[in-house]
Amino acid sequence: MLVTGGTSGIGAAIAAAYLAAGAEVTVTGTRASPAEYEPDLSGYRYRQLDIENKDSIAALGGTISRLDILINNGGIALASLGLNEWEPDIFERAVGMHLNGVFRLSAALVDRLAQSQRPGGGAIVGIGSMSSLFGIEMVPGYGAAKTALVGLTKAMAVAWGPRNVRVNAVAAGLIESRMTSAAISMPGFTDPTLARTPLGRIGRPEDVAGPVLFLTSPAAAFITGQMLAVDGGYSVQG
Repeated sequence: MLVTGGTSGIGAAIAAAYLAAGAEVTVTGTRASPAEYEPDLSGYRYRQLDIENKDSIAALGGTISRLDILINNGGIALASLGLNEWEPDIFERAVGMHLNGVFRLSAALVDRLAQSQRPGGGAIVGIGSMSSLFGIEMVPGYGAAKTALVGLTKAMAVAWGPRNVRVNAVAAGLIESRMTSAAISMPGFTDPTLARTPLGRIGRPEDVAGPVLFLTSPAAAFITGQMLAVDGGYSVQG
């Protein structure tokens, strides 16, 4: 199985959960070698991937001969890097990373996924966010891509279901990670989220990993084209 962006945050938690379950796990990162990362990645296969570069995506697709599960996690909200997604070039970059890259990689690997012999067939899970469901002013590009991910998930589910490939997504709430650490540490930043969240806490990467494993498991063999909110109830609070 393959987890893009599996070197940190939600991706790392997902990769670790599959590894603990006995899977052979490949993770991608932007650096040339796994040794360049602080976490110990020795338990994984590592492949370099720039999800913004179509040649890099094609090169990765060409190295994979067998695949049962694809987790499209790679990417980052560019606003967390201090970039303004309201600038057209930054907006375009965000959409390219979180939508076009997801489509290109999925399309490059669907033939391998269709050959899966696992109960329930091949499986793809995309990582969405609350910006898949709500307008968030700070991240128009990221939000547009994550909203479009819902439509792409449904379209791929319809197109690839006859090939025994299921496609689902999760909409992650506010999760503690490297990407969100600066914002979460700001005084008062989490107060509105916590006030609206019935479970009364910020999520952890492990909170997302479990639902992802479920969606790719035989227990979810009759589930496809769905977006599952993993948000502590944030999206159901009035």
